[in-house]
Amino acid sequence: MSDGIWCVIPIKDLVNAKTRLAPALTPEERKKLFQAMAEDVLAAAAGAVGLAGILVLTNDPSASELAKRYGARVEGEPENIGQSEAVERAARLLKEEGAEGVLTLPADVPLVTSSEIDSMLARHPKTRPAMSIAPDHARRGSNCLVLTPGDLISLHFGHVSFEPHLAEAARVGVVPNIIEDLIGIAIDVDTPEDLARALEVGRDSGGINYVRSNGIAGRISTLQS
Repeated sequence: MSDGIWCVIPIKDLVNAKTRLAPALTPEERKKLFQAMAEDVLAAAAGAVGLAGILVLTNDPSASELAKRYGARVEGEPENIGQSEAVERAARLLKEEGAEGVLTLPADVPLVTSSEIDSMLARHPKTRPAMSIAPDHARRGSNCLVLTPGDLISLHFGHVSFEPHLAEAARVGVVPNIIEDLIGIAIDVDTPEDLARALEVGRDSGGINYVRSNGIAGRISTLQS
C-alpha cells in the first residue's frame, strides 16, 4: 500500500563506506560493519507497526538484496546523487503515489529499535503540515525526520543539518516537533568516537555484536584511552 508514512533509507556504496573509521578499521571491516548497521536499521523498520512501507535508495547490488530480504522496496538513483537529493526524490515519488509522508533514517544508526520508530510516528503531530526531528547526540545532525507531506521542506543532510532543517521549518511556517530521548536514533556511527559511544550504551545489535566479536571493540577502547 502507498498511503500512510513510509520509511526512506538511503544506503550508499558498501565497499567504500565509512572512511572516517579508517584509523581503527580495515576496509573490509568497514564494509562488514556498515552492512551490519544497515541490516540493523532495516530490521528495526520492518518491525515497526506504524509504517506503511520501506523504500531503500541504493545502487549497490548487495544492499539491494539485503533490503529485499526485509520486504523493502528498492529504487536506484542517479550516480553521485547526495543524501538530501535522494530522499527528496523518494519523497516526491511516494507523494505522487498517495503516501501521506516520509520518515527518513540513515543506515548507520545500529542501536535504533522498532519501538523508537513507532515512538517517532506516535509523537508526530496529527495536524498537517508537520515536521518531527530527532537530532544526533551532539545536536548537529538530523538522524530522523518525519515529514507530512514528504516534500514539506528542502533537505540539508550532512555533518551540520539540524539547525538548517529547523530554519526550513520556520520558512514554511511549521513549528518543529523536536524529539531527543531516543538514544538508538541519536547515535550514528561515522568515527571511532561514535563507535565507542555506541558500545557504551550496552545495547545489542548486529553491528555492535560484529564489533565485539572481531576484536574491534578492544581497538576502539585503546584509541580512546
